[in-house]
Amino acid sequence: MEKWPLGVFASIDAGLGVKLEIAHELGVPTIHLHAPQKATRTPHQAEQFLARLKELGITITAVFGGFEGESYADIPTTARTVGLVPPETRAARTREMKEIADFARLLGVDVAALHLGFIPHDPADPLYVEVVAVTRDIADHCKANRQRFHLETGQESADALLRFIAEVDRDNLFINFDPANMILYGSGEPIEALRKVGKFVRSVHCKDGKWAAKPGEQWGAEVPLGEGDVGMENFLRTLDEIGYDGPLTIEREIPQEPARQKEEIGQGMALLNELKAKIL
Repeated sequence: MEKWPLGVFASIDAGLGVKLEIAHELGVPTIHLHAPQKATRTPHQAEQFLARLKELGITITAVFGGFEGESYADIPTTARTVGLVPPETRAARTREMKEIADFARLLGVDVAALHLGFIPHDPADPLYVEVVAVTRDIADHCKANRQRFHLETGQESADALLRFIAEVDRDNLFINFDPANMILYGSGEPIEALRKVGKFVRSVHCKDGKWAAKPGEQWGAEVPLGEGDVGMENFLRTLDEIGYDGPLTIEREIPQEPARQKEEIGQGMALLNELKAKIL
């Protein structure tokens, strides 16, 4: 596969990401897949889906978990509802994440990925210890499937994420780096963070955002690729520096406006192709 093939975040039936047909129309060779609903995570559906992908000439490079009840309405709501951190939903979501990893295995995908949630800052916090334990559990399940487990950036600073990965201590635990999330959550300057965590970066989302007036208290704003504060040329040059040669997967989450979403992803692809020609 060429260095930095383009991709999009796509969905079968869960409403996040573009539909497969749009990914095909855009002409991307790779996708990150948002895990389909439980009813469609079956061997038969996997077989049908793989046949459709083959027909479209698309390869899945990661399957992302997501759960009912998650909300990104604001930072406090995200902290309360997202990922495996909230104790009241953790057991059910842990089971579901393992099922998602198993479905990814049926699809021949060796990466399962997830927004883990807001990991407590204090390693002595009992909740921190619990989150380390559940991350080990998922990583071990993925290891048995011969898969890597990727944590998406956003809620933690680069230093906090490195400390957490060291604490979990699993050799199949890596990072899906989303530079815009660092800005949206106010968790650190993305290029500096990318250099710090670079050796763990095995997948990326190409997304852009603008800083909030009060980073960390208020959401930043997601904007089309190239119109925010990430600096996409600098981002790609830094990916080149750290030796990343995997897919550049565009994520633009405005599924309620499919025409605009498709147009903006198309513009993002044009930008990435232009930057690739300049850098490579």
